[in-house]
Amino acid sequence: MTAFRTLVALSVATVFAEVLPDDKANKVRELQAQGKKVAMIGDGVNDAPALATADIGIAIGTGADVAVEAVHIVLVRSDPRDIQRLITLSRATYRKMAQNLWWAAGYNIFAIPLAAGVLAPWDILLTPAVGAVLMSASTVVVAINAQLPKRVKL
Repeated sequence: MTAFRTLVALSVATVFAEVLPDDKANKVRELQAQGKKVAMIGDGVNDAPALATADIGIAIGTGADVAVEAVHIVLVRSDPRDIQRLITLSRATYRKMAQNLWWAAGYNIFAIPLAAGVLAPWDILLTPAVGAVLMSASTVVVAINAQLPKRVKL
């Protein structure tokens, strides 16, 4: 029942179960041909070709070495709820990356012309020491913001 709840929480639309080993990679290719993104979860030698073919291959860490070598992500535990946690953490991390990119770009768009003396005609000059402090402050803000996904409830 836990696996079913996880699939519902992830909004998984299609599940193939009890597929023969030779047909697993074919099922993945079939879905990709329909323009769908495919995540394959497996743990054994039989899963390795399908895991390698999928857009996202997820292996159970306790599975065969061949399966672990063929994937993008390895789950340490055999808990399907970790997939939901993985997606939640990935989304939070992506949001932080975008925020940091916008922060750094916005800061530099403002600070570089200021440091170059664009306001010099109005007697507003930025000394190199102040510029260094402001650049360090920007780095500290980005570093602190990057640490915030640790607070995401998984």
